[in-house]
Amino acid sequence: MASATPPVLVPADRLEEVVRGIFAAAGCDAAEAGRIAHELVGANLAGHDSHGVVRVPRYVDWLKDGHVLAGQTAEIVTDGGAFALLDGRYGFGQTVAPQAVSLGLERAARHGIAVIGLRNAGHIGRVGAYAEMAIAAGLLSIHFVNVGGSVLVAPFGGVERRFSTAPFSVGVPLPGRPLVLDFATSHVAEGKVQVASFGGKKLPPDALIEPDGRLSGDPHTLFGDYSPTGLRDSSKGLGAIRAFGGHKGSGLAFMCELLGGALTGNGCAGPVEKRGRITNGMLSIYVSPEHFGTQAEFERVGRDYVDWVLSSRPAVADEPVMAPGDPEARMRAKRLAEGVPLPPDNWAAIRETALALGVPVAD
Repeated sequence: MASATPPVLVPADRLEEVVRGIFAAAGCDAAEAGRIAHELVGANLAGHDSHGVVRVPRYVDWLKDGHVLAGQTAEIVTDGGAFALLDGRYGFGQTVAPQAVSLGLERAARHGIAVIGLRNAGHIGRVGAYAEMAIAAGLLSIHFVNVGGSVLVAPFGGVERRFSTAPFSVGVPLPGRPLVLDFATSHVAEGKVQVASFGGKKLPPDALIEPDGRLSGDPHTLFGDYSPTGLRDSSKGLGAIRAFGGHKGSGLAFMCELLGGALTGNGCAGPVEKRGRITNGMLSIYVSPEHFGTQAEFERVGRDYVDWVLSSRPAVADEPVMAPGDPEARMRAKRLAEGVPLPPDNWAAIRETALALGVPVAD
């Protein structure tokens, strides 16, 4: 098992420049390359390293193999005004998911509520970013996400893979105190297993499960054998990630698969795989407090409640109670000031990817 090693600190702007150059050289136009780089680095800044630049080599590999396509525009399949279904046409998630969100924001501003489905999107990254888009527009949002063709997580009581990591997010636009709840329904995101495999933060010892039911914190359980900077392939591992929170997390993962996968037409994690291609499906609900007729009361009561919850006496004196989104805000400020910490093997893999595409990376 890879042991934790001191990280390489890379300034956020430099890291974004390198990643932008990689995707431009790989075939994306300048706007798309910049968008992918900004969102991946943004995930690292928020402390969600699992959805950050650790994904760069894999994204480039998917693009090369045709599993994800550059320059796509999501196509409206069904349009009912306050609801719509879009097909991402296998475009980069950082391109087609914002298109779906923008449509949801426009429709909710018009109708007061909107339900938007997205299918066949490339990996959409940190789902909380889309809740933040809604908050900026003054809207509540709920997002159920699945990953079609990605079977990684064992259900409660089982050892065989049946779910994707199935993220879930909620955004609440309270004045001066927006809340963003954002998590994978697995014990850890698959990207966190990648980070650990590159020598980053170790996994909890019970995050994974072996075929015989033994619990594990070893990334080899999921990825099998791998070289220090090589691509991680979950199909080579014999074990699975566990669902978080026992039967409760397993049940929420079930719902994300059915709503984000089956209902949108994206397809669930299984049983049919997509021949090497994975796709995100997302069902999003947007609500306008203004149209709902309770905005002033919602904001007053909601803000009072948040303040009351956070006033709880902390269990540890110097660790106050935090609201959803607080850890991300604190981490963003810290990493903007100090740099983004990357496991050395992860930074080496990004540099290797850049070199293979002719993108210079200064020491």
